[in-house]
Amino acid sequence: MQVTMVTAGVLGFLLLVLGIRVVQLRMKTRISLGLGDNADMETRVRAHGNAAEWIPIGLILLFLAEQAQGPHWLVVGSAALLVLGRLLHPLGLANRSPNAFRMLGMVFTWTAVGGLAILVFVHGIGFR
Repeated sequence: MQVTMVTAGVLGFLLLVLGIRVVQLRMKTRISLGLGDNADMETRVRAHGNAAEWIPIGLILLFLAEQAQGPHWLVVGSAALLVLGRLLHPLGLANRSPNAFRMLGMVFTWTAVGGLAILVFVHGIGFR
């Protein structure tokens, strides 16, 4: 459970930072709700929203894989990919055109979630 705890802590701070960035821009632009036809607001809201969408399932699967005593290298590697993916994605969103940071952020996140989902599923059905 230690891998999940460290990963959750790091990703919790990331989600907090992304949320604070949205609030800061809301205060600066006086946009109380929605996007206000502001491209920067849209970018920040989506960076926060995307993290809020992917972090929970990643942590749930990581916790289950760790509890199932999946291979330590796979659990740690998946945690690292998840964190790296979640850090790269908002960096890539800051550049509105498609770029390597955004693409790698998505690929790393999907790889971690997909690998963990397979591990948890296989363990869940009792296949060893």
